[in-house]
Amino acid sequence: MGKWLIYGYGNPGRMDDGLGNCFVEEMQAWLSQHGMENIDTESNYQLNIEDAEKISSYERIIFVDASQEVIDNYAFTKVNPGNARVEFTMHAISPAYVQYLCEDLFKKKPDTYLLHIKGYKWDFKEELSETAAQNMKAALHFLQSELKRDYSNS
Repeated sequence: MGKWLIYGYGNPGRMDDGLGNCFVEEMQAWLSQHGMENIDTESNYQLNIEDAEKISSYERIIFVDASQEVIDNYAFTKVNPGNARVEFTMHAISPAYVQYLCEDLFKKKPDTYLLHIKGYKWDFKEELSETAAQNMKAALHFLQSELKRDYSNS
């Protein structure tokens, strides 16, 4: 198992938009307890073009973000840099665009995924809604199970 990065992003001051950041906090503690030292974590308010360099040194990236999309509790999807589009402003960089830049500028092709966690409330408040917190726990359980399986196979 090579070097991995779990990267959560969102605004914790906008309730469920902070799901990615909360997920990373929980995951950091779990990774430490299980001695999984080759998995790094990172969190930020949003993705930036500089993240292309950051992800270039990893074999696998898992971006974690809140979702307003029609999904169940969470969804785990492969990021396709072919779906990347240049945004009019740099405020809305997608994981696909970060991966596209990584491949184009650094000639690296990490295996990249997005863990979308269903959110419901976006008010200016620093707390998760109860249902979003339950969705995050389900997503944590899913990813922890995957990581245990991958560790036992390496």
